[in-house]
Amino acid sequence: MRLALWTLLGTFALDQALKWWIVVGLNLRERFVIEVFPPWVQFTMAWNRGVNFGLFASDSEIARWFLVALALAISAAVWIWIRREGARPMMQLSAGLLIGGALGNALDRVVWGAVADFLNVTCCGIRNPYAFNIADVAIFAGAVGLLLFSGGRADGRTDRKTPRDDAGDVR
Repeated sequence: MRLALWTLLGTFALDQALKWWIVVGLNLRERFVIEVFPPWVQFTMAWNRGVNFGLFASDSEIARWFLVALALAISAAVWIWIRREGARPMMQLSAGLLIGGALGNALDRVVWGAVADFLNVTCCGIRNPYAFNIADVAIFAGAVGLLLFSGGRADGRTDRKTPRDDAGDVR
């Protein structure tokens, strides 16, 4: 579980440090756009009050605190799940990414009232209208990792019952 904890802490710290440096330090809140590597990468200020891509966005305080509570509940559930599973290293790494990202975005909602999104990547002449942050990348990578690496335990057990016939003998 140490790997999950260190990954969680590292993801959370990197996400929050970058947000503060770019949003506050570079004053993206007032500049709105900073060209980083034109035309592919720019910092674009976007306050996300919803979930992915601003879906279900609302200025409601109830929605804000519901999304904070949801992030905490999902984080707790994932943590309990991987502890119970005796998770292998890749599953711990994935869980740490997901939880660290979820907690980073939850803290944004508490501090700023919305998630600070600022990365905008455009490719191949197609303008991308969406911005995201490091926490979003970590959540996505963690969720995919949990799907790919779940199953099996660190101690080698699979917790699958051996099939038995009607007499109770192992087949």
